[in-house]
Amino acid sequence: MNTLERLESGVRTYSRSFPVIFSRAQGSRLYTEDGREYIDFLAGAGTLNYGHNNPKLKKALIDYIQHDGITHGLDMWTQAKKEFLDNLENLIFKPRGLDYKVQFTGPTGTNAVEAALRIARNTTGRTNIISFTNAFHGVTLGSLATTGNSKFREAAGLPTQGVSFMPYDGYLGEQVDTLDFLEKALQDKSSGIDFPAAVLVETVQGEGGINAARIEWLQRLANICQQNDILLIVDDIQAGCGRTGKFFSFEHAHIKPDIVTSSKSLSAFGLPFAMVLMRPELDQWKPGQYNGTFRGNNLAFITAAAALREYWSNDLFERDILRKSRIVEHRFNQMIELLQAEGVQASQRGRGLMRGIHMHSGELADRITSQAFKRGLIIETSGPEGEVVKCLCPLVIKDQELTKGLDILEASIKAVLADEDAEPVIEDARERASA
Repeated sequence: MNTLERLESGVRTYSRSFPVIFSRAQGSRLYTEDGREYIDFLAGAGTLNYGHNNPKLKKALIDYIQHDGITHGLDMWTQAKKEFLDNLENLIFKPRGLDYKVQFTGPTGTNAVEAALRIARNTTGRTNIISFTNAFHGVTLGSLATTGNSKFREAAGLPTQGVSFMPYDGYLGEQVDTLDFLEKALQDKSSGIDFPAAVLVETVQGEGGINAARIEWLQRLANICQQNDILLIVDDIQAGCGRTGKFFSFEHAHIKPDIVTSSKSLSAFGLPFAMVLMRPELDQWKPGQYNGTFRGNNLAFITAAAALREYWSNDLFERDILRKSRIVEHRFNQMIELLQAEGVQASQRGRGLMRGIHMHSGELADRITSQAFKRGLIIETSGPEGEVVKCLCPLVIKDQELTKGLDILEASIKAVLADEDAEPVIEDARERASA
């Protein structure tokens, strides 16, 4: 047993699926200390959209450090912060007609969600938040209350509160518009739902199983919120920064949320960084009411600004993401045909380069990702039972690397389907699909 395994808490997860010691990484590849190479379809759970050690971003960061740039500055004004905000306004806000105030929170996604919930409650004077089935918004208490999966909720240590759950798009089947229920509950004084301050939603649920809400569902949700004076919060932490093919995932629906949370790939380099965007009239904070020692990471400001300049000054990057997404979509459909030929009713989910194969069985999905790891591919599962094989490859991945990773995944599916020891698992997947 090595020191890592002996001393690290049992709460660890990814090191159980990928029990090797990684020593370096570049682009879409990871390398272990003994020289083994892996293609990365995990990308820091969506944190490394621009790849590992992106050379252009790394140069900007090294130059800043070598010139003794401010590393830590609380929430003081720094050149790095100004550079990031200038680029955010000129390259992201203005071209999209967005008018937001920016709050830099603590460095994680759950910090941003916690702040967003408090903004909604303080500005409306209401306390209830509407969240959705299969949602994941973080594991600190406020965010955890809006997270659906019992695996996370049962570790809270005390009852969560202040949230009502509604069915996400598709939760009751393709023929049911779940917003009918939300609208009825808001109109009916006997629904038992306290009138909410806000609705919190992911346009594509990452941890929940790569569930992509239909464009018309998102548009109707935005209209319901507007008509009822309810704030719409879009959690863009995993689906943002280009993951779905647009900088903000809600751009596909042509809506403008009242509040947006962002983190993960916001720094563009894997550095901790999170922010909340809000309509200017919602910025009613008094100085210091929401603070933290690590509000705004100056090193992350530098790499984030560099990424905005490099990738978001025109639409070439967006178009390339969508081109690659069509490659993944095509190959996933071929893999689904392999599964269906064995009676496993698999289906594809997602948007852009946030995609997954749903196969009803977490054990089957786990066997496939384990096979992939043995063959040189890092890829994880998601969904309430881990039943979705989830592709979050870096957006900058080269075509040959993308193809090689997809080849490994397809070979892994074939290997599991041909494995006699896997037959009980495959049969279980068949039964689950027909239930």
